[in-house]
Amino acid sequence: SGRNFSFLDGANNSHHELSHHEHKEEKIRQYQLINRWHADVFARFLRRLDSIQEGTGTLLDHSMIMFGSSMSDGNRHDPDNLPILLAGGGNGTIKTGQHLAWPDHAPLCNLYLAMLRRNGLDLERFGDSEVELPIG
Repeated sequence: SGRNFSFLDGANNSHHELSHHEHKEEKIRQYQLINRWHADVFARFLRRLDSIQEGTGTLLDHSMIMFGSSMSDGNRHDPDNLPILLAGGGNGTIKTGQHLAWPDHAPLCNLYLAMLRRNGLDLERFGDSEVELPIG
């Protein structure tokens, strides 16, 4: 995004501009501050969802929230090995507490297909999906 993050102590530019850091330490440091801020906001959001009781679990137990990026390295515009986090239990359809690594060049739509199916959509494919990623 072009949002300026000067409200963070030590950052004085936009996320997008800093993602093209050209391996310059000062830009990398600011980019890290912004990414850490995003992760902290996401963690607070998840804690809040986990604090809300809903039926036999929490709102987080019954939710499916994806956090990540379409670039693993914005400086190179590298779309492989994406940093994606899937939080929540998906109403019991997602196995939590696991780290999964997929083969190189696996389409992100494979994850989207798994998520859509867990939301009750009976789809054969989604976008450039090849198979549903086994997240459950």
